[in-house]
Amino acid sequence: MWELVKAGGWLMMPIVVCSIVALIIIIERSSTLQFEKIVPGRLREQLINRLRENGDIGRTQLMNVKEKTPLGDILATGLLYRHYGLDSMTMHMQNRASVQVHQLEKNINMLGTIGAIAPLLGLLGTVLGIISSFLAITDGAMQDPTLLAAGVSQALITTAAGMVVAIPALVAYRYFQRRIVDINAQFETEAGLMIQELYDYKLLAEARLPSMDAAISIEKGVDSEKKALSDALDFEPESMHQSAQKAAVTTS
Repeated sequence: MWELVKAGGWLMMPIVVCSIVALIIIIERSSTLQFEKIVPGRLREQLINRLRENGDIGRTQLMNVKEKTPLGDILATGLLYRHYGLDSMTMHMQNRASVQVHQLEKNINMLGTIGAIAPLLGLLGTVLGIISSFLAITDGAMQDPTLLAAGVSQALITTAAGMVVAIPALVAYRYFQRRIVDINAQFETEAGLMIQELYDYKLLAEARLPSMDAAISIEKGVDSEKKALSDALDFEPESMHQSAQKAAVTTS
C-alpha cells in the first residue's frame, strides 16, 4: 500500500487524508443516525398516558425527557408550552425540530465535499503524470522506458485513488441525506399525532396557567363591583324621585 502511495506522488497525501476523514464521518454518522436512538418507539404514547393518568407532567420529568432523545426534546418542549396555547406550542416544537435536524446534518456536507474533490485530485494527478511523461520523452526517455513509466503510473494511481475515495463518500452522503429526511418526516408525524391526541382526550383544554385563574377571579371581582355601583346609581335617582313626590303631597 505504501508503495502505491509513493508511486502516486505528492497528490496521494491529500487523497489519503480525504479517505481518513470520510471514514471517520461515515462511522460516526452511522452510529448517531440510528432510528431507535433518535425516534424511540412508544415515547408519545407514554407521555399521553401519563398525562391522562396524572393530568399533568412535572417540569423536571419533561426536562429529563428532553435530554434523552431528539424526539423527546421536541415532544417535551410542546408539553412545556401547551399552557400558552396551540400556536405557542406548535411554534416552539418547530423551533426545536429545526435545531435537531441541524444537529443531525453535522458533517454530512463534508462527505459531499470529499466526494466532489477526490476525483478532481485524482484528475490533477493524472494531468501531472502525463506532463511528467512528456517531459521524460523530451529528455530522452525513449532510450530509458522507466522514465516514461513513472509518469504513466502516477497518472493511473492517482485517478484510481480519487475514485476509490469519492464513490463511497457520495454513496454515504446520499444515504445519510435520505435518512435525515425520513427522520424529519417522523418528527412531524409524531408531533402532529401528539397534538391530535391532546385534542381527542381534552388534555389541551385543561391546560391553564395559575396566573390565568387569578386573572379570572380579579375580572369577576371587577365585574361584581361594576354591577353593584350600577345598581346604586340606578337606585339613587329613583329614591330621590320618590322623596320629591312625598314632599309635594305633604305641602299640598
